This record gives sequence, C-alpha cells and structure tokens, in this order.
Amino acid sequence: MPKLLLIEAMGNTGEYVLDAARELNVEVIVVTHQDVHDEWYSETLKAKIAADAKLVFTDFSDSEGALRQLAELARVEGVNGAVACWEFLTPLVARLTADLGLPGNDPTRALSCRNKRIMARAFAENGIPAPMTVAARTIEEAYALVRTAGLTCPVVVKPSEQSGSWGVSVVESDEELATAFTTAQSHLFQMPHGIPLDPHVIIQEYIGGVEFSVETVVAGGVATPLFPYDKFTTGGAIRAEFGHTVPAELDEASVRTLQQAAVAAAEALGITNGVAHTELKLLPDGTTRIIELGARLPGDHVVALMRQARGIDEAKIYVQLALGLVPSLAPTADTAAGIRFLTPPRGGVLRSVSGIGTSAAVAQSRLTVQPGGQVRPPGDNDSRVGYVILHADTAAEVNAAAAQVLTDVTVEVD
Repeated sequence: MPKLLLIEAMGNTGEYVLDAARELNVEVIVVTHQDVHDEWYSETLKAKIAADAKLVFTDFSDSEGALRQLAELARVEGVNGAVACWEFLTPLVARLTADLGLPGNDPTRALSCRNKRIMARAFAENGIPAPMTVAARTIEEAYALVRTAGLTCPVVVKPSEQSGSWGVSVVESDEELATAFTTAQSHLFQMPHGIPLDPHVIIQEYIGGVEFSVETVVAGGVATPLFPYDKFTTGGAIRAEFGHTVPAELDEASVRTLQQAAVAAAEALGITNGVAHTELKLLPDGTTRIIELGARLPGDHVVALMRQARGIDEAKIYVQLALGLVPSLAPTADTAAGIRFLTPPRGGVLRSVSGIGTSAAVAQSRLTVQPGGQVRPPGDNDSRVGYVILHADTAAEVNAAAAQVLTDVTVEVD
C-alpha cells in the first residue's frame, strides 16, 4: 500500500484529501502541531484521522528542524509522496520531496508560490501579465516607492504572506495608505503554527475587470488547465471572498485566454508536479492579469463544487500526482455548483441565522459558528458564520438561487 505524508490537515481540504486517499487505498501519515490538533481540528477531522491515518507531531515554526524530522520519518516509513493542505507549508513540502527524490515542485522557486512579494518579481521576470507591484518595510519607503513607480490611487495594499483576504485593502487616497499599511503589517506570525512571516507590505495597482479562478494540474512538467470558475468578492475598501460558482459561463475565447494565462503563471513559479490554484482577472479588452497563485488545492469547498458540477475530484488528483501517477481529468458530469458564505453585519455574539429557504437549488447549508459563539466583524474570511452550497443545471441558475439566498438570509448578532 502506498504511503502519503499529509503536512497539516487543518482547513477544509484536509478532509477531502483523507477521503481521496481512502478511496485510492493509500495509507496517510498526518503531520501537525499537537496543540493545533487538540484545539483547532474539528471533531470530524479528528475522527477521520483516528480511523484512517497515523498522526505525528512536529514544530513548523522551526522549519529546518521540521524538515529534518520529516525526512527521517519519510525514510523510516517508506513514504511514496507528500502534500500540504496548509498553504504556508507548501515551500517545506517542495524541499522535502526534492530531498527524498519524490514527485514535487521546484524547491528553488517554491517560496514564490507563497510570498506575494517574490511572486510579483517572478511574474515580472517571466513576462507574466500581473499588477505593477512594489514592496516596502516602512510606510515612508512605501510612499517613496509608490511615487517612483508612478502608481496612482486606487491601489491594493496587502501583506506579503498572509492568506484568506486577511489585511487586504483597496486604498483610494494617500491618507488611507498609512492605515492600510499598518493593518497589513500587524501580524508577522502565522497562527496557529507560529511561523514567522515576511514583514514587507506590497502595494499594487488596482486591476478592474471580472475575477475568476483556474485550477491547473501539472504532471511531470506538463500543465493542463481546468475550466475557469467565478470568484465573488465584496466591494469597498475591504475585499473578502463571499462565494464561487463552478464553472463560469464564458465564451470559448475567454476560457482559452484565462487557461493560457494560468498555465504560464504555473510554469513561471516552478509548478512541475502538483496543482496550482490561480486567481486572475479578465479585462474588458479580453486580456488578463494574474492576481496570485498558490501551489495547493483551492479552499472554500471548491473541491466539493468541482466534484458535484463536473465529476472531477481534485483532491484525488492531488494524491495521485504526489505518488507519481497520471490522473484522468475527463469530466463525468455537466452541471453547475456554487457556494455562498454567510457573514455577520458586525462583530459580536451570534444570535441566529434564518431565511435560507427551501429552494431546490440549495444542496446543503451549514453553520460554522453556533448561536452563542463570538463572531468577527466582516472584513476577511475569518468573519464567516456559515455557508450554503447550491447545485443546478447551469451557472446562471446557481447564481440566481444564490442571490435569492443572500437576499433572504438574516444573520442576527448581539
């Protein structure tokens, strides 16, 4: 039986990878912090690990020590592949697989898939269409670099290494830049693992257009893009994701343009064996700009949406690629699916969520914060209190049903 190292199963992709490994008859060793397992893992995830996997603890805040420990563990256990479900650990996995001679991505470029400052530089060096970007350690340096680069408001301010839309602001004036900069630089350790983060803040030109995501599968250096899908974000100064629809309804030329851009971005960042989640915008003139790329599975339950809409299980693909197998990418369904996240009007204590309704398109609804629980003010992905998954014949039907759900639902907070 093949063995797979699953480096940090926390997040909504860990369960999907464990399910895929079980279906593929692959033995899994899950590696995490003990306190993360005890305090952050859901009961469902703990149960899946207890039933189907071996559990090992390490300290990811000491990356060199963790690398040595995991390399020794992999050799002793006879591990055949390794994957990360937590984006911050994808560079560690690239180094580990290279050291072990296992399928993986280019370790010399792996940090460019995680650090947006290094990513922007790699895009520029490889001619990838992306927003103009500067990176600064201080607000004084930021103002100087913005002037030198000729950037004008609006601009996007974000941390170099955070995720989940945390600390991202659209800035409309020079006066707002200082506040946004301070917010972006306010957390320099990734929690709950204590991993130190790059203190640089990046400032990018604001790109209009419509945002999409594309998953790219790379097997032995050959990249195959899947279909683009919609990504919906809030407007205003703070941009948080509130949903996705799989697939997007686009003409063939737009689909090809987005797919070609996603493949070029993956190649520029050294994705040689694995998956790439790319976020990009389609402009009115038909051109694209790459916003960012992660060498990981998509979050937000997109794995489930793809499986439901097109019959493609990207978690299973991810496991197969890690083991050196060439997966089938042929769709087995032709429908659409979507997810919309429920957020509170303000921070406080959640009282209730009501009004989701009984539309035939609603396939599942779930609260991720129970009544009586504390909720964050809206502004990033951590403010979500639940989600609704929808399924219909077409993306238009999914989007219409989703719009009705968001209109009808009421999130009450004390």
